[in-house]
Amino acid sequence: MTKAYTIVLKLGSSSLVDESTKEPKLSTMTLIVETVTNLKRMGHKVIIVSSGGIAVGLDALNIPHKPKQLSEVQAIAAVGQGRLIARWNMLFSQYGEETAQILLTRNDILRWNQYNNARNTINELLTMGVIPIVNENDTLSISEIEFGDNDTLSAITAALVGADFLFLLTDVDCLYTDNPRTNPHARPIVLVPELSEGLPGVNTSSGSGSEIGTGGMRTKLIAADLASNAGIETIVMKSDRPEYVLAIVDYIQHHFRPPRCAGNGSQQQFRDLQDAELAALRRHGVPLHTKFLANDTNHKLKNREFWILHGLITKGAIVIDQNSYDRLLCKDKTSLAPAAVIAVRDNFHELECVDLEIGRRLPNGDLDVSHPVQSVGRVRSNYTSLELAKIKGLPGEKIHDVLGYSVSEYVAHRENIAFPPQF
Repeated sequence: MTKAYTIVLKLGSSSLVDESTKEPKLSTMTLIVETVTNLKRMGHKVIIVSSGGIAVGLDALNIPHKPKQLSEVQAIAAVGQGRLIARWNMLFSQYGEETAQILLTRNDILRWNQYNNARNTINELLTMGVIPIVNENDTLSISEIEFGDNDTLSAITAALVGADFLFLLTDVDCLYTDNPRTNPHARPIVLVPELSEGLPGVNTSSGSGSEIGTGGMRTKLIAADLASNAGIETIVMKSDRPEYVLAIVDYIQHHFRPPRCAGNGSQQQFRDLQDAELAALRRHGVPLHTKFLANDTNHKLKNREFWILHGLITKGAIVIDQNSYDRLLCKDKTSLAPAAVIAVRDNFHELECVDLEIGRRLPNGDLDVSHPVQSVGRVRSNYTSLELAKIKGLPGEKIHDVLGYSVSEYVAHRENIAFPPQF
């Protein structure tokens, strides 16, 4: 029996709009609509993360190049976003499908209840049989609250709804050991068991090759890492053949066998793994693509942990010592006490997200500035940076004596502390 999946498809600007003329690639969009419709008829739920608002606006206003001034870009996005969703609506309506536009910035998921509301809305649309089309709200977004690129947004969206697969559609058929446009000896990478271990023998230094795009292979690797941490498998594939999604999903359902050994292994083992998977793809007639395997259940982030680590913006840092960090990792999962804090960096308010760093404590309790600090996680602090500077190093029961009040005996409760998966 075919399993029903929740699938997120991410499409970049260069997949939807011609870089030179800024005219829409209606043939590609139509193929995407056909693919999504077929996936739905097979019982799958599909979400589209679509770039292109600014590119469509440039075409509508006959502006040849993307301006540098933020207000101009936002005005162009305001024109383009409406036209883009209208284009999607028109194409999907030919197949009797309904769509819904969802525009997000990080401000929209700043609080846990907002994050849950966003998830509930998208899931309700999927239950109704509607296709959510998600984009960053470029009309309102500024650098402090933007996701940065829609690769990251697509990974956050996939984690938000607990998707099974994230498909990143791009201008190459898969990840290569080097840029295949400039290096004819570049070898395809078709299977990555553990992205956190790196990619032996792979050069991913090239950025976005498109004037109208913001991503590149590096941003796709970041997105794949985020999705893998949330227990979601990520596939990189060519955008002008979206119908390949159907073949890849069928292959994963019925033929794909994960490698027996954990991790990527040595460079030679990694190369042997690619050769074996390439042979399997050819044997089953499956197009080239790259699969980034998801973390197993014991090493995937819970929803709230993912939100703290990847949904929020950090405003500063709290530095603790190694022993305190080790206690936070223990099975009893203690909260963060002020006695653990050595130093506070930058300014932040209560319940804002800050980086958690490890530093060395001097005999007098101060931070050893000659020793490098290491970022290990994130917390939402119960106290402001000014308050923490006064109570750092003290036991929790002394907080009231110093401040004249006490919000909590802890700097951060356990539910507001998150670490990347520990292997």
